[in-house]
Amino acid sequence: MEETLHFLVEKEAANIRQAAALKDGKVVYSDCWEGFKADDCLHLMSVTKSIVSILVGIAIDQGLIKGTGQKVLDFFPEYQVLRGEHTIQRVCIKDLLTMTAPYKYRSEPWTKVCTSDDWTAAALDLLGGKAGLEGTFRYSTLGIHILTGIIARTTGKSTSQWANEHLFRPLGIEPCTGYEALTAEEHKAFILSRTPKKHIWFSDPKGVGTAGYGLCLNAMDMARLGQMCLEGGIYDGRRIVSSSWIREMTSQHASAGPMFQNMGYGYLWWIIDPGKGIYAAIGNSGNVIYVNPMKNVVIAVTAAFKPTVMDRIQFIQRCIEPRL
Repeated sequence: MEETLHFLVEKEAANIRQAAALKDGKVVYSDCWEGFKADDCLHLMSVTKSIVSILVGIAIDQGLIKGTGQKVLDFFPEYQVLRGEHTIQRVCIKDLLTMTAPYKYRSEPWTKVCTSDDWTAAALDLLGGKAGLEGTFRYSTLGIHILTGIIARTTGKSTSQWANEHLFRPLGIEPCTGYEALTAEEHKAFILSRTPKKHIWFSDPKGVGTAGYGLCLNAMDMARLGQMCLEGGIYDGRRIVSSSWIREMTSQHASAGPMFQNMGYGYLWWIIDPGKGIYAAIGNSGNVIYVNPMKNVVIAVTAAFKPTVMDRIQFIQRCIEPRL
C-alpha cells in the first residue's frame, strides 16, 4: 500500500511533503517526499485557524473567556470606538469563530495590519461597519487575529508559550517558539518558502501569534491534534479540552457558499459531511487535518507552498482513506 500511495502522491499531488494516518488511535501510515523527514515542519497556512479554535475552547474551560457570547470589546476596554460606529460593540467571540463577523474592508488590508506595531489593535480597527451584524459568512485571515490577542490579554503569555503549556506538550508535540519577520521581504519569504521549518509560530511585534496562518508543525503533530479531537478532547487519557467544546467546534454554524465548495463551517473548522460527522482543518497549499469519526480515522497532510489548492479533501477520500 505504502509504495503504491507514495507514487500516486508524486503523480497527482506533487506538493505534498508528509502524510500521517491514525486508525483506532494507532499509526497505520506515515510517509515523506522530496527529501523531507518526519520531524521537519511546514507552514500550515490556515490550519492555524483551527488550532486557535482549540485554544479558545481551553481558555473558556479555564474561565479566562466567559463563553462564545462574550463581547470582543470586553477584553479591550481601552479601545477607542470611532464616533458613529455602532456595530463593533455587538461583535462577540462566536462571530469571529464562525467567520460571520462584519468588517469594513472589501479586501483584507495586509500592508496596513502587517506593518503595525500591534496587529490586534489594527484588526479591531477593521471590525464593524455600517452594514451591521448580518450573520453572513465572510472568510477572514487578518480579522481573527483578535482571537489570539484575546488569549494573550487573558493569559499574560505569548500565544506560543500558552499553546505549548496547555496543548502542544500534553500531546507530545515539540514546543513552538515565536518568530517575527522584521521586514516585508522576510514576511513574504516565510509565506512562500518550500523548505523545512522548525516548530515556530509567526508572531506580531508584541509576541501574539497570528491567528489566521503562521503555525509550523509536521504531519504527525497534526495527526495527534486530530486524534485528540476525535476522542472528544482527550489524548493519552488526559483531558485537554472539554468534550462539549469539541462537539460545538465541529458542528455546522454557517454555510461557506460556492466559493468554498459549499462546505459547512464550525468554529474555524470545515464541516465536510455533517451526516457522517466528518470535519477538517484546511490550509492553503493543501495542508489538512481530516477527521472521520465513523471510521475512527485521522489523516494529516503537509504541503509545500502552492496557491489555491482546493482538491486535497477529495484526494484524501479517494486515494488515502480507502487504503487504510
